[in-house]
Amino acid sequence: MITRGRVWKFGDNISTDAITPGRYNLTKDPNELAKIAFIEERPEFSKEVKPGDVVVGGKNFGIGSSRESAALALKAAGVGGVIAKSFGRIFFRNAVNLGLPLLIGNTDPLLDGEIVEVNWRSGEVKKEDGEVLKFKPLDSFLLAIVEEGGIIEYIRRRGDLWIQ
Repeated sequence: MITRGRVWKFGDNISTDAITPGRYNLTKDPNELAKIAFIEERPEFSKEVKPGDVVVGGKNFGIGSSRESAALALKAAGVGGVIAKSFGRIFFRNAVNLGLPLLIGNTDPLLDGEIVEVNWRSGEVKKEDGEVLKFKPLDSFLLAIVEEGGIIEYIRRRGDLWIQ
């Protein structure tokens, strides 16, 4: 699982309401949710984000409500995954369940707008200048869920959640 794209950098404590604001969050259609992703934080996001782009946050990315639409909107927008110093626990689980890759670590060296190549399996992020940063990848079980496209596809293909 390797993606290449632009870094969209955000700060600390980005809530699910900042990702998909409640007053716009009136649908469950992923394509419509993609249009409202970060509409108040970065109004240009939904028009400029490209498949494989990477959302980068600070501490507590995705805190707040249990709004599954936040992770779904990012995935539907084509985001390759999210890298943050830490995640709100419900957002973390929603992202895994929907098949959105995550990495954890110090995001300070990543710059808004730069192009990076991310190996979601190993946790390596290669910057354009050749610098390679190392992040903590998901454990093998959670990574398997993400690689299958989310929890529903994982169960469809494997029949259950039994860890072998």
